[in-house]
Amino acid sequence: MKFTVHATDGAARSGMLELAHGEVETPVFMPIGTYGAVKAVSPAELVENGTRIILGNTFHLWLRPGPEVIAAHGGLHRFIGWSGPILTDSGGYQVFSLGELRKIAEEGVRFASPVNGDKLLLTPEESMRIQRALNADIVMALDECTSYPASERETGESMRLSLRWAERSKRAHEGNANALFGIVQGGMVEPLRDESLAGLTNIGFEGYAIGGLSVGEPKLDKRRILAHTAARLPADKPRYLDCVLPTRNARNGWLFTRRGDVKIRNARYRDDTRALDESCGCYACAHFSRSYLHHLQKVDEILGARLNTLHNLHYYQTLMKELRTAVAGRKLADYADAFREERGKFGKAG
Repeated sequence: MKFTVHATDGAARSGMLELAHGEVETPVFMPIGTYGAVKAVSPAELVENGTRIILGNTFHLWLRPGPEVIAAHGGLHRFIGWSGPILTDSGGYQVFSLGELRKIAEEGVRFASPVNGDKLLLTPEESMRIQRALNADIVMALDECTSYPASERETGESMRLSLRWAERSKRAHEGNANALFGIVQGGMVEPLRDESLAGLTNIGFEGYAIGGLSVGEPKLDKRRILAHTAARLPADKPRYLDCVLPTRNARNGWLFTRRGDVKIRNARYRDDTRALDESCGCYACAHFSRSYLHHLQKVDEILGARLNTLHNLHYYQTLMKELRTAVAGRKLADYADAFREERGKFGKAG
């Protein structure tokens, strides 16, 4: 992996990631393909929508169909028919979400498979083995996602366990030409975030993610920790933050537009013959009305999920493109002000 920063505007950056399966301009939005597919859309549609990199889920692909099946195809790219770059997460967050089904120890995480109840052990070494079989362009170190709420002592113990796992991940990753990212933990405690980052940079990774957010904490705490941590990440390395909103919200009928968010299931859209967003160039907005999208959502028609997902992905990829242009022209503040003003004219989601 090669990462080049092309422009900065304040704390914002635009740049280029050069990976084994292609180049990716940053900032970029990366759709999540948990089981090797971005729900409801094809790889060709992703490309048409401006998607250049997607995410695969190590935990779920380990359980089904299994790394051996994927390795027989030469890796995840050929298995899912996607020729662009792929990032795979470590499986740590999915293990965290199992709750009482898992037991965390120094060795790793023991848990009962949610698929068939098999007793399994996920270690840093096993996570690296699985991700090597997947042949992802970017690999994430295994970490423990600290629960919320947690005391400072519990948060510190969790963070330091993640650091030890990060070191083991780095050793197990040796010989893999693909990039390895470390994950900053430390909960809602700034000094612990700093300790985590210092430990990770001492180990040495090709990029850094901010983990342990959106686990139930208040929005103000999330923003506080995000602002604190992002400002301290290495200036010459790529940064990664997970986001499932566009595709998950799309399937639930929550659509993003430049004039505010639209909850298409609401009765107010039953007779609305307007396009979802008249300024949008996506397939859904070009061909269908709000009324039709409302109908599809109410009857749980799969086409509704597809059209909604295509729209939300187009919205996010357009937003990323405009942000890259704004940073390159050192006009990010002006762009942000205009964006907020346009949305503010139309009130809250409805």
